[in-house]
Amino acid sequence: MTGIAGWVAFDRKLGDAEQTIGKMLGTLELRGPEGAQVWSDSRTALGRCHRGDDHPMYLEESGHGLATVAFSGQLYNAVDLRRQLVSHGHEFRTNSVAEVVIRGYLQWGSSLAERLEGFYAFAIWDVRRKKLLLVRDRLGVEPLYYYRTADGLLFGSEPKAILSHPYAESVLDAESLREIFAFVKTPGQAVFSGMRELRPGHELCADVNGLRTRAYWSLEAHPHTDDLETTVQTVRDLLGSAVERQVIADPPAGALLSGGLDSSTLAALASGILAERGDEALHTFGLDFVGYTEGFQPDEKRGSPDAPFVRELTRHIPTRHADVVIDTLSLMDPRKRAAVLQAVDVPIGMGDLNTSLYLLLQAVRPTCAAVLSGEAADELFGGYRWQHDAEVVRRDTFPWIARMDPRTGFGAALLDPGLVERLDVPSYQAQRYQEALREVPRLPGEEGEERRMREVNYLALTRFAQLLLDRRDRVGQAAGVEMRVPFTDHRLVQYAFNIPWSMKSRDGIDKSVLRAAMKDTLPEAIARRPKSHFPQVRDPAYDQALRQEVKELLAKTDPPVRPFLNAGRVRDLTHGERVLTMDDRIDMETIVEINECLIRYGARVTV
Repeated sequence: MTGIAGWVAFDRKLGDAEQTIGKMLGTLELRGPEGAQVWSDSRTALGRCHRGDDHPMYLEESGHGLATVAFSGQLYNAVDLRRQLVSHGHEFRTNSVAEVVIRGYLQWGSSLAERLEGFYAFAIWDVRRKKLLLVRDRLGVEPLYYYRTADGLLFGSEPKAILSHPYAESVLDAESLREIFAFVKTPGQAVFSGMRELRPGHELCADVNGLRTRAYWSLEAHPHTDDLETTVQTVRDLLGSAVERQVIADPPAGALLSGGLDSSTLAALASGILAERGDEALHTFGLDFVGYTEGFQPDEKRGSPDAPFVRELTRHIPTRHADVVIDTLSLMDPRKRAAVLQAVDVPIGMGDLNTSLYLLLQAVRPTCAAVLSGEAADELFGGYRWQHDAEVVRRDTFPWIARMDPRTGFGAALLDPGLVERLDVPSYQAQRYQEALREVPRLPGEEGEERRMREVNYLALTRFAQLLLDRRDRVGQAAGVEMRVPFTDHRLVQYAFNIPWSMKSRDGIDKSVLRAAMKDTLPEAIARRPKSHFPQVRDPAYDQALRQEVKELLAKTDPPVRPFLNAGRVRDLTHGERVLTMDDRIDMETIVEINECLIRYGARVTV
């Protein structure tokens, strides 16, 4: 776990550089609470906060500076790259990944990015050429943001690092609010006005001549020539390789376990790998709420409780399992909720799902500093209900918002009607949808359902999965646990993207190919279990506590969110007695999150 930050000025000398970078790194302390390093010269300052040992940031030869790096993430082919660099005459002084990255840049220049395997975000300052290079991994697992100043650039692992710099303005404009309520992750968009997120699979080069970005990787369309048997085996092999790399990386990982296909797949593969190596059994962790399993009532998103399936898998594979049971009092603990709100920076529409994940990971942390998690499996293999809903798929919009209230957006039902009209979120969603469609790689002659499902899968991977990956990163880092995601391995993603939809849905059930790949490894009940979403608390006491929280917020003197609300609708919801729907919860949680964002960053709203 690491956080990075930096400041470059091309036309003048920096002032108080180390102190300023230290402040930026201070906002990222949870990403690396064990130490910080800063390197600076007259026009550049780079910093890194970390867990574990320091790594060298600066490389010089014969007294002349060459380059410095701030690196965050994991590099799985570092040993192979080191071997190649030694063959080119490089003499290594340490065993660090950072030195591999610096020397790789010196050897291959910006084409280094194509050679890297893992999840990472890093900055290299080329001392000789006075040039900054920012690089982000192919799927955007590791975050990286930047902000242009009058004479240079700021960057950081999270928006909060940049916003702590005196040159960065904290402004939410109309575009910012549209992005929040669209429930679509627009690549490159960072919500705060003037700030950008480096797109996955991209690099940015900045020097005195300006900024230039380049895509070094993107999804490609290729004919899929493998038969079903070969496809199933290839998926199994690629996923097994990704799990092996990630479960034995430093620090070794446990696994989150819901008893669903995705998490059970990762746990079963990881458990087998550890057994073959003669290592201790895998740590696994399940989540439940007090009374949730005993009083479970199925709904559209959750057809069965997780606990029975978790127990079945832990009887089936060698594992050291622990269940984490959460009560409503813990979910509404103001300190826990404040920690989560601080972590996510801006509303992301997950509400109590974020808090329950945070509490789960806090319980995990004394045992494991890293866990495997199943994000992106549904996007890759067709696990969502909306991917199989013919009416939804036919609609000319992002399929996961197709049944959303077309007037307001996601979580915006309590906004002032005039503001809702000015934002016009549906038009923003339509604009972003058309932009996304123009990116989709296609096969010549591909038509009908296969063409449309290639579009749907591309949208899911590039605009929906990123919402979940952001949540995973922020909440995990806040809890001190690195959440690793084997389903985002770029080799697996590229291969699965080109598997025809007719093969992915061949027997009429979701994730058919993944189920086939794991049928001989998982218990039958788990291999056939339908998709069941992350559990949510159903205690009426939670609804009452949430209503009270919003009442108290609005009772304060001039809460910054108040001018943007529909006071009548908020009053009806907070003073009513009816059971809150999940949409009601999201609307109320969003109010709380926006208010916290405005306070924490002193953000101005300009709409």
